[in-house]
Amino acid sequence: MPTKTRNQPINQWAEDDRPREKMLLKGKSALSNAELIALLIGSGNDNESAVQLAQRMLDNANNNLIEFSKLSIEELSRFRGMGKAKAISIIAALELGKRRVAERVLQQTKIKSSRDVYDLLLPDLTDNYYEAFFVVLLDRANKVIRKLNISRGGVAGTVVDPKKIFKMALDHNASSIILAHNHPSNNLKPSENDIRLTKKLQEAGKALEIPVLDHIIVGNDNYYSFADDNNLS
Repeated sequence: MPTKTRNQPINQWAEDDRPREKMLLKGKSALSNAELIALLIGSGNDNESAVQLAQRMLDNANNNLIEFSKLSIEELSRFRGMGKAKAISIIAALELGKRRVAERVLQQTKIKSSRDVYDLLLPDLTDNYYEAFFVVLLDRANKVIRKLNISRGGVAGTVVDPKKIFKMALDHNASSIILAHNHPSNNLKPSENDIRLTKKLQEAGKALEIPVLDHIIVGNDNYYSFADDNNLS
């Protein structure tokens, strides 16, 4: 059976090298990231197969799916052989993957760790070029009542109104809250403003008997937890 060469069309590759056939024969986990993307775009260009085009796009994002998922429709469409329809297919697939993670966390009986909060907010706080601030409302059993976007800002920060946070907590009968925001710079170290805000909200929470259980800072592929770092007063 012939083997693939660089410029050979997918339909001339050996059967177990073609993404569709490979998935049927070996399962989805056998496919590389480029092969999975190739299935979404379907075809390449005059000089590249769909897999080769997909790999070139990944190379442009340092072969990092998190960086790749930040590319906009316009940025993806600039690659020869791509277009808005193909770009939309890729972005939609990546968004579904993020939402699947969030729904899995929502189905849990309760938040048990900072990692659960990170997974819950992953679709909302990663892949952004701006800061966003969320609050997670919990009942007495630490079950998620709701996650709420409090504010969105620029690359350097966002404005947070404590009165708005606790009004929402009271409106939804929350027993406790968890704070979260992202750092587009991927620097997970809390700033002085982050520390001051956390202390301010903790004091307000104590007065209203709605404790702040944690404040997490989300980066591109990791997070920082005030509670895990024993940085809550």
